[in-house]
Amino acid sequence: MSDRLCLIVNPAAGHGRSATVLAQAEEVLAAAGAAYLIRTSTSLAHASVLATEAAARGETVVSIGGDGLAGALAGAAASADARYGLIPAGRGNDLAGAIGIPADPRAAAAVLLAGAERRIDLLGVGVPGHAESVVAGSVYIGIPAQTAELANAMGWLRGPLVYPIAAVRALARWRPVTFSVDLTGTEPTSTRPTSPGPTSTGPTSTEFDGFAVVAANASRFGGGMRVAPAARIDDGLLDLVVMRRAGRLTVLRALAGIRSGRHLALPQISTDRGTEVTLRASRDLTAAADGEPLACASPLAAGTPLRVRVLPGALRVLAPAPPGS
Repeated sequence: MSDRLCLIVNPAAGHGRSATVLAQAEEVLAAAGAAYLIRTSTSLAHASVLATEAAARGETVVSIGGDGLAGALAGAAASADARYGLIPAGRGNDLAGAIGIPADPRAAAAVLLAGAERRIDLLGVGVPGHAESVVAGSVYIGIPAQTAELANAMGWLRGPLVYPIAAVRALARWRPVTFSVDLTGTEPTSTRPTSPGPTSTGPTSTEFDGFAVVAANASRFGGGMRVAPAARIDDGLLDLVVMRRAGRLTVLRALAGIRSGRHLALPQISTDRGTEVTLRASRDLTAAADGEPLACASPLAAGTPLRVRVLPGALRVLAPAPPGS
């Protein structure tokens, strides 16, 4: 394997912040004499091609952008068993947070030079008639997906207020929907700490009127919102979070509490864990992952099954070295 790094940059990430992030990262890499090259992506599909080419050359694939780019490159790197690095430059940077990558670009670049290789899980997502795609953080449908769609369109607003404002707008436009969820590969609840919501110990099937279904590989999504506080990115499980029908005031309380994880105390929200989930919706809805609409489910047609499964240890990622190592 080559020691060279291939830095793949999304120039639009963070409203152009990626240029500043790249410059700061280069300072560290150049000072250390690291071998690297820079590739600018024009789309997520183009970024995946660049990552595949880098992997074929034996290079470490490095994402410099937001969660959309991070997830796309993670999938491409995992498919080629290439090593992966991450320098966060977006608005949310939830994957970086789950791995422990520093927000400071210089510190993140230092991880590329002296970090430890770690295996983390990814998620495979598919619908009938489409090839399975690979994502990194969470797959979600309902209010969260509509929120992400609105947030991406709100170029006039920056900073942490983007997602809360987009969520309120999504709620105002919401129309009722019935979800059906089939979860398999669940574990006994005694084997690890659980969140406040109820859990089960075997395969489950449920149908309910509600607002959201989230299959979480990591604890955070939507720019630091702790949707599944107990989720771990390397445990071989997905954490399922669902929100059943509730009054709009209760939904607003859930939105207000999700950044700290307090939303799980509401009786309308429940959690579970497993290795695979299949979900359906009673009307057309967009499903999303890593802050971007899923190409295979935009929208997910009413009644069409969306399958999400864990890919244990799929990605070799450079992460901060454990303390004392």
